[in-house]
Amino acid sequence: MMLNKSSIQRLQLSNFKLNSLLEITQSINQNLSTISLLRRYEKILRVDLNIGRVMIFSFNQKEWECILESGIENEYYDADELVKNSLSKFEDISYVTSSSAFQFKGFDIVIPVYQNDIVIAYVLIGDIDEEREGVSPTIKHLKFIQTITNVIVVAIENKRLYKESIVQAAFKKELELASKMQAMLIPTNDAFPKNNHLRVASYYSPHSEVGGDYYDFIRLNKEEYGFCIADVSGKGMAAAILMSNFQASLRALFTSKIELPAIINRLNESIMNNAKGEKFITFFIGKYNGKTRKLNYVNAGHNPPVYYNSKTKKTEFLSLGCFGLGMFDDIPNIIEGVVEINAGDKVICYTDGLSEAENPEQDELGTLPIEECIVTKQSISVIIETLKNKMKTFIKEQPVSDDVSILGIEFS
Repeated sequence: MMLNKSSIQRLQLSNFKLNSLLEITQSINQNLSTISLLRRYEKILRVDLNIGRVMIFSFNQKEWECILESGIENEYYDADELVKNSLSKFEDISYVTSSSAFQFKGFDIVIPVYQNDIVIAYVLIGDIDEEREGVSPTIKHLKFIQTITNVIVVAIENKRLYKESIVQAAFKKELELASKMQAMLIPTNDAFPKNNHLRVASYYSPHSEVGGDYYDFIRLNKEEYGFCIADVSGKGMAAAILMSNFQASLRALFTSKIELPAIINRLNESIMNNAKGEKFITFFIGKYNGKTRKLNYVNAGHNPPVYYNSKTKKTEFLSLGCFGLGMFDDIPNIIEGVVEINAGDKVICYTDGLSEAENPEQDELGTLPIEECIVTKQSISVIIETLKNKMKTFIKEQPVSDDVSILGIEFS
């Protein structure tokens, strides 16, 4: 059977389209780079279809960007603004040659590319072959261009998402490792002393994998104990790294011989050097002498711990101190508080993640539950557990928006 010229041309056109799609599919299966895929796409349009100018705008989950620009001189434009203000109005293949409102001159056709009824790309083509008689061959290929662009753009997006998933998986592993390392810096209840001087208990719940809260309890000598609680401004990895440096500096400084104001000044200098004024730390530090039964403390802008005096049956807040650390190059005035400790006295230190925990109505927990629990005759470990449960009952199903740390001390 002899084919006429028209049939031969249609067959050749079908073979060209199939071969082009096959070439692109094989390139995708070979996992060629995004640049290589775009080069093969560019060849099909500019060499095989004789299209003079081509641009592709694709959405990358954040904004629109131009992923191919071929056959045109460099021009400054905002891709995201261009799509939103100009291209987004085109829902079907549209001719723009005579449109005075279209921003880019030299282009003839806009082709929106869809996936699941959502536009994922726009193709601009221009300088098409219109010199020959009849309809330009390019006009016959618009649906094909739309299809092959869809294949290319989806493949490029899948490559981007795959690379992003690899980066996220690596970052997740780093976070898990950082979380484990940070957990090693936070003392557990088993590490706290329970002797004839005092008993200690705590609770720690980071908001995410790593947190910006820190507390510690250090035995300085046979009679003296040091403890502290701190909170870095902000959250995440940066806060966790700064807090780790802070913990190392504190551990190196805190001995029975150094005075608390001197520790404050040295730590402030360290934070200013490390954070460059971009972050600060609220900090409470105490030193207790079991022989003299004196508790010395400095509150550097932290939530005032609640102190219960078993002799007077009253509570007060330990607020004497100074500004937070890392706020100023030099701290002008540091007031050191002193408390005479009786048997049965208690202190509960906490971060604002506890007091500012919100219920569904956005009411804050406040310090009243701490004041109610601390006056009971329950042990400090039971009191801390009760506070944790009160907070969870109060917020109901609300997720906590900050790290939560509680450190409680009961004096014998």
